[in-house]
Amino acid sequence: MSAHVVLSLWEVLLVLGAVGLVLARWLPPRPRRPVTLGAAVVAVLSGVVLGVLGPRWQMLPVVAGAALALPFAVSPLLRRGARRAPWWLALPGAALCLALVAAGPAAVWALPTPVFPEPSGRFAVGTAVLELTDPERPETATPAPEDRRTVVTQFWYPARKPPAGARPAPYLGRTEHEARVVSDALADYSGLPGFLLDGLPRARTHAAYDVPAADGAERFPVVLFSPGLGGVRAQNTAWAAELASHGYVVVGLDHPYDSAAVVLADGRTIRTKVSATGDDAEDERRAAGWTAVRAADLSFVRAQLGRVHSGAVAGPLTGRLDTARVVAAGHSLGGGAALQAARQDPEFAAVIDLDGYPHDPSPQPYRQPVLALTQAIGPETDPDYLPQLTRVLALSGATSYRLTVPGTGHLTFTDAPLYLPPLPSLAGSLGRTGGPRVTAAASLAFLDAVLRPGAGDPAAALSAYGTLAVHRPAGP
Repeated sequence: MSAHVVLSLWEVLLVLGAVGLVLARWLPPRPRRPVTLGAAVVAVLSGVVLGVLGPRWQMLPVVAGAALALPFAVSPLLRRGARRAPWWLALPGAALCLALVAAGPAAVWALPTPVFPEPSGRFAVGTAVLELTDPERPETATPAPEDRRTVVTQFWYPARKPPAGARPAPYLGRTEHEARVVSDALADYSGLPGFLLDGLPRARTHAAYDVPAADGAERFPVVLFSPGLGGVRAQNTAWAAELASHGYVVVGLDHPYDSAAVVLADGRTIRTKVSATGDDAEDERRAAGWTAVRAADLSFVRAQLGRVHSGAVAGPLTGRLDTARVVAAGHSLGGGAALQAARQDPEFAAVIDLDGYPHDPSPQPYRQPVLALTQAIGPETDPDYLPQLTRVLALSGATSYRLTVPGTGHLTFTDAPLYLPPLPSLAGSLGRTGGPRVTAAASLAFLDAVLRPGAGDPAAALSAYGTLAVHRPAGP
């Protein structure tokens, strides 16, 4: 799906009505009256309906343009003998009104409500949220000694087809209210006004909450996912749903006091406490600490999968998890955490690092294969990034792959291209869905190769998506 403007019927009518009001003045006398009256009715009616439904902020310039044009278009029709403004005065006003009207669809194009690509696998996708508390690990971000580390997880899994009329799951939360809390927190973390991302709580995904797992007795491999710094568990929903449709269970983690906002089951919201100082040495020290906490979160959740599989933790995945095939994955800081978790926890079967810098202060050899996806490396990219990543990949005891995908930016490997302006500096140049699709396709090629017997070397498939560097373990 290419970038496109998605307007509701009432928004389309509002735009058409506003344009009609502006252009009616320039029509011949015979059609001018019916066009003006029709456009006025359409603009006013659609504006009222949108006001009741809750208008998107992008439509406010359209409303302003229609409101400015309405009295000048209608008043000559209501007063017999009234004179219209001369063309040289009307022309600048018409241009201003048309510019306001055009700004609405342009803003929708730049910051749309995300439309998620349809998963291509044979399974429908279910989702469920599970809150897990580690009784053995104190919460270091709070002063209370009794606080224990709590991680909120969201599962995307192969599911039965939802019943007719089942409501698709909201993006970023279990409810639209939770999604709005998280969306506002993400905007605040990014230094943006909250209204700019108000399309996120309106979005619906291709998953349904708590539907039964797919028919059969197949046990599905699991991919644990840690988001970027300040990121949230659902930031890679398109990627997670695509993997789930192909027979994987993906588990996104919220890291409390790191993720922009984590809404707990009791209604409390935990906001981020992470921040940079501007001092490179201090920021690296902090990043190493955050990475260590995330790596411990990943290992804790991996250990809890056995309870989910056994039914000790109730849910739709009882008896359906292959706990011997669990992958650590992450984006940005989460990718670094995945690498560190694999080094510390040999029970992980593989690693997927989505453009993540390794912050492990003492990297050591580890046994798991790695897929590292990176953006195109240019002069402005951290000069230490590739050398450090290459050193860590060389420590793997298995063949690992570094794939540089052309046309990508750091956020291309997330859902961001679906809702941010399609500018190369923000989310790459692969279009609205190109980044999520390439990220998922490369991940699937790697996962199938390392987790499913007989799949073969993924190098040929990976090479189709960019420049591939293969890191083979040194001989004895």
